[in-house]
Amino acid sequence: MNPVAPSDFVLWLTLAAMWLPFISFLTIFFITRTQLALSLAVSVSCAAVSLLAAWYLLLGLPAAQPPVEFKMLWMAGAEARISYGFLLDPLSRLMLCIVASISFLVQVYSLGYMAGDDGMAKYYSFLSLFAWSMISLVVAPGLLQLYVFWELVGLSSYLLIGFWHHKFSASEAGKKAFVMTRLGDLGFFLGIIVLLLHLGDLSILKLNAQAAAKLSAGLVTASAVLIFMGVVGKSAQFPLLTWLPDAMEGPTPVSALLHSATMVAAGVYLVSRLFPFYAASPDALMVVLAIGTVTMLLSSTMAMVARDIKQVWAFSTVSQLGFMLMGLGAGSYFAGVFHLTTHAAFKALLFLCSGVFIHHFGSNDMYDIARGGGRRLKVPMITITIAGAALAGVFPAAGFFSKESIMGALAGLPQPGWLAAGLAGAAMTAYYTSRLLFVLWFPRQIAAPHHEEHGHGEAAAHSAFGYWAMGVPLLILAGFALVLGFFGDGILNFLHWGRPPEFFHHVWLAPVSLILVACGIGLAWLEFGRKKAAQAGFLSRLPAVEALFANRWYMDAFYRCMLDYVVYGVFSRLFTLNDRRVVDGGVDGVCRGTVGGGWLLSFLQSGLLQYNLFTMVLIIALVGLYFLVMH
Repeated sequence: MNPVAPSDFVLWLTLAAMWLPFISFLTIFFITRTQLALSLAVSVSCAAVSLLAAWYLLLGLPAAQPPVEFKMLWMAGAEARISYGFLLDPLSRLMLCIVASISFLVQVYSLGYMAGDDGMAKYYSFLSLFAWSMISLVVAPGLLQLYVFWELVGLSSYLLIGFWHHKFSASEAGKKAFVMTRLGDLGFFLGIIVLLLHLGDLSILKLNAQAAAKLSAGLVTASAVLIFMGVVGKSAQFPLLTWLPDAMEGPTPVSALLHSATMVAAGVYLVSRLFPFYAASPDALMVVLAIGTVTMLLSSTMAMVARDIKQVWAFSTVSQLGFMLMGLGAGSYFAGVFHLTTHAAFKALLFLCSGVFIHHFGSNDMYDIARGGGRRLKVPMITITIAGAALAGVFPAAGFFSKESIMGALAGLPQPGWLAAGLAGAAMTAYYTSRLLFVLWFPRQIAAPHHEEHGHGEAAAHSAFGYWAMGVPLLILAGFALVLGFFGDGILNFLHWGRPPEFFHHVWLAPVSLILVACGIGLAWLEFGRKKAAQAGFLSRLPAVEALFANRWYMDAFYRCMLDYVVYGVFSRLFTLNDRRVVDGGVDGVCRGTVGGGWLLSFLQSGLLQYNLFTMVLIIALVGLYFLVMH
C-alpha cells in the first residue's frame, strides 16, 4: 500500500513520542542535574507521555490503514535524495510501543534501584538519551536516519554500560562494547553506500518494494550481507558475541533495557524492517539462518556453566536473538517478530528480578543469593519463576507460543538439521533456566569456590516507596509474560503478513518440543533441585568441556592473540615503521637537504663586492650567449 500523510494530531503525537526524551536529556544534563527531584520528575514524566503516545499509535490507529509517512528533505544531490521524518506501519508501531513501555518501566524501577547513587540525575539523562535514540531508530523512514540513530544507540549504551566508571571492569566493558559493535557497523555503512549508489534513494518502503527489480541478485545479496554485519555487532551474534556478557557491569536496570527490546534487539528489528529486501535473496536469508543457529547453540552452552545471575541471562539473550534470526532466516517474518515481542517482556522481567537480588545481597553469584535467603523475597521469586517458564518455553507462558512458531518455520525447511538444532537449543534453554531457578528455590549449604565479586554493594532500599518502585514493574511484566502468547493471532493479523507455513499445524512438533523441554527441566531437577542434589551439573564431570564453555569457547583468547600478534605485532609495527622511516624520514630528509644545500651555496658568497659583480656579469653574459647561439 502507498503511504499516506499523517493527520495533525498523529503528527504531533509522534513528534512528542520521539522528541520528549531528547528534551528530557537536554534539560537534565544542562539545567537540572544538581536538582535530583526535579530531574527525576522531568525524565519520568517525559517517558510517561511517550508511553501514552506510543500506546495510542498502536491501538488508536486503524490496523488496516496504509503506512503513515512524514518526510522532510534532509540532503539532496544530482542523483540522490535523503529525507528525515517518521514511518508508522504495523511493525514500527508495535516496536515503538515495546520500546516506550520497557523504557518507562525501567525508569520507574530505577527510582528504587539507584536510590542514593551520587550520579542518579546523570543516569536518568542517559536513559532519556537512550530512549530518544531507540525510538527515533524504530520509526525512521530511511536507512540513513536509521543508521544515525543506530550509532547514537551505541553511544548511549556505552555511557550506560560504563556508568560506574570508577570501576575498571565497567569502563573496560563499555569500551569493548563500543569497539566490537563498531566493527559490525562498518559493514552496515558500506551496505548503505552500495544501495545509495545504485538506487539513489534510501527510503525503506521503496527499498523493500523495488530493490529486487532494480538491482541484480548478486548486488542484493552483497548489500544485504553487508547490512547484516551491523546486526551481528549490535545483536551480539557470532563471531562478535563476547561483548554482551561483559556489558553486565552496568547497572542492572540498564541490562534490562539493553537486553529486552532495545539496543541488542535493534539488529533483529533491522532484519524484520528490511524483510522483503532480504527475502529477495535466498542466499542472504541462509546467512542469517546459519549465523543465528551457530550463535544460539554456542551461547546456550555458555549459559549452562555461568554462575553470575546476570551473565546467565546475558548468554540467554544472545541465544534468544539467535532464535529470532533463525525464524527470520527460515522465511517467517511473523515468527521472528512474535518472539521479539514476547522476549521483551520476560527478558526485562528476568533482569529486573535479578536486580532486586543483587540490590539486596550485594552479589551477582546465584549460590550466594540462594544461601543468603533469596527465596524469602516473594515478589521477585514468583515473578522470576514466571519469566523463567516463559524463557524455557513452558506452556502456557508467552515464550512457548513464540518459540513454537519458530520451530514451525524450521520444520518447513527441506533440511532437518535446522530443526534439530532448534530443538537442541530449546532443551538447553530449559536446562540452564531451571538450573538457576532450582538453585534459588532450593539452596544448599555448600562451599562455594573462589570467585570474583561482581555485586555493587548498594544498600537495599528499605523504604516502602523503593520497594514498590521496584516491585510494581515486576508485576506488570509478569502479567505480559503470562498472556502475550495468547495474542499471537492478533499480532499476526495486525502485521498483515498473511498466514505463514508454520501455522499449517505440524501435529507432532509441539509434543516433541515439550518433551525435550521437560527433559531439560528434569535433568536440572536431578542435579540442582532434589533434596540430595549436589548442585553441580553434569559438565563438572567433564572439566575440559566445562572450561571450554566457561571460557566462551576461547573466543576472547583468540581475539587477544589476534590483537597481540596480528594487529599490534604486524600492522601496528608496519605502521610505526612507515611513520618513522617514510613519513618522518621523508621530512627529515628534506630538512637535511635544505641544510646541505644552504651549506653548499654558502661557498658562493665571499663577502667581496667585486667578486659578486663579476659573477653576476658572467652569468648574464652566458645567458646572452645562449640566446645568441640558439637564434
